[in-house]
Amino acid sequence: MPVDEVKAGMHGTGISVFAGETRAEFQVEILGTLPNAVGPRRHLILARLSGQRLADTGVMQGMSGSPVYIDGRLVGAVSYSLGAFSKEPIAGITPIADMIDATNRTSGTPAPVRSVAANLPWPAPPAQFAAALRDAFARITSASAPIELAGLDAPVLAALPNHSQLRPIAVAYTMAGFSGDMAATFTRALGAPLAPKDGQAALAAGAAGAAVAATLAPGDAVGVSLIRGDLTFGATGTVTHVDGGRVYAFGHPFFNLGPTEFPLTRAWVQTLLPSLNVSQKLAAIGDVVGTMRQDRSTAIAGTLGAGPALVPLKITLQSDRAPARTFTFEIVKDQLFTPLLTFASIANTLQAYEREFGVATFLVRGTAQVRGHGAVAIDDVFAGDSPAIGAAASVSGPLSMLLRNERQPVQIDGVELAIQSFEEPRTASIERVWLGATEPRAGETVPVHVVTRSYRGEERTHTIPIRIPAGSSGTLSLIVSDGARLAFSEQREQRPPSTSDSVPQLIRAFNESRRNNRIYVKLTRATSGAIVGGEREPSLPPSVLAVIESAQPGLVVQPLSSAVVGEWDVPSDEAITGQRTLPVVVRPY
Repeated sequence: MPVDEVKAGMHGTGISVFAGETRAEFQVEILGTLPNAVGPRRHLILARLSGQRLADTGVMQGMSGSPVYIDGRLVGAVSYSLGAFSKEPIAGITPIADMIDATNRTSGTPAPVRSVAANLPWPAPPAQFAAALRDAFARITSASAPIELAGLDAPVLAALPNHSQLRPIAVAYTMAGFSGDMAATFTRALGAPLAPKDGQAALAAGAAGAAVAATLAPGDAVGVSLIRGDLTFGATGTVTHVDGGRVYAFGHPFFNLGPTEFPLTRAWVQTLLPSLNVSQKLAAIGDVVGTMRQDRSTAIAGTLGAGPALVPLKITLQSDRAPARTFTFEIVKDQLFTPLLTFASIANTLQAYEREFGVATFLVRGTAQVRGHGAVAIDDVFAGDSPAIGAAASVSGPLSMLLRNERQPVQIDGVELAIQSFEEPRTASIERVWLGATEPRAGETVPVHVVTRSYRGEERTHTIPIRIPAGSSGTLSLIVSDGARLAFSEQREQRPPSTSDSVPQLIRAFNESRRNNRIYVKLTRATSGAIVGGEREPSLPPSVLAVIESAQPGLVVQPLSSAVVGEWDVPSDEAITGQRTLPVVVRPY
């Protein structure tokens, strides 16, 4: 039914699920229309609902998308409500024509770089990256502006609560397995309370054991899954319309991401939770029955059939207090949600099974497989008061950079991690450094001795043989450093991974990045050189640099003031801190 045929005083019926998977009817009385309420030529229909306990609950989370019919003709989807603290069942209905029009593309490619994810800093301290990731998620989940109820007939306005405003009905989020800091983060960003963990786990188990249909019909509960496996995170709403294999739902955006590839699932409504704040359907996500392909301002839409490919994440957690445990997750492929939910899955797993507060150490090793480009190697140690944040950021940071690179699309085929935990701060500081020869000759191999002191005061001597390059003479600089200080000093002369010219360069930058569990030794000499197109070219004469710059005007050339003549590192199972620099006088051979 076109919106211009809908008149105040009309009566119709709506369909939604209020228990299990059984669809039930409720009554609808049209109060009027709000032209251009959502945007240019995007209208809303205002209605009063009744029946199915709606007088007690008001318009609930989870009702988004419930279809409304007048004389057997589809009008649209219940999608807006008067918001918190209003039990009056007044709803905004998104016209079905607007839902179809906004999502008429059957597929699409997600935006190359979504602005909400474009400013995530990397490399960055773990706490800074975590804060930026959470801020990006909070911005993408921020509530829409309210819609003022202007233009309605005076008697209708008089019958509504004072200062009434319409907002999109919040989707009913399903979260299981999250606790502590991660649960609080999601709760704040989503503006939705979490269900009790024990009850939510029971719901998930009940839904998995229930026989669910492989198709969807108007009024069915529907879910969008973002994490599956040993953690559950998704949202539920209602199907508005099914046209062949195409499904329309919600009547408002999920996150308004545009083209997406998220799993579309059945959903099981366990019970209703009336509240003076916001009532909701308590629901669990069921089997995957299709793919959500569009997330627009007036609806989500997808196709029935196979679900999309997901990113598998496997974590093996080993502790001296318990046998090794293995956790598996499947995470949606998306520029923001893949790194965010990877971060959340890792941090939440560590906080749930290890210390959330107090000193601890995590040894993290693993790989992130990049289709067609090999693997990003993950090998680091994080120690201190909140090492779980560092461990999670060490994985999600590279994933974020890869997925939002502007050079070419990237497919992450999977992440596999082995994490070893210790309930003590396994740290060591560099105390003393000396060279095994006073004035080594060019071409000679000499030992570098490094003494480190553990957090308990125990000293340990590391001996690192280094070879003085042939042809060297004069004074060189010997730098012995931890990864963080060395990376900071190199930032002035090296481009960050975000400016790499290709995906292989980006992966190589990650694999060569400085790590906490290494003692680094660098031998440098003062020289002229440059980074040309992302590649380090030491000892280039100024005339050669001028030729390169003039031959390719668009080429990025960064000057270098020193050249690395040798570099070595020693792995450690401790987080290393400190830096020492020694002058080395080299005699000609």
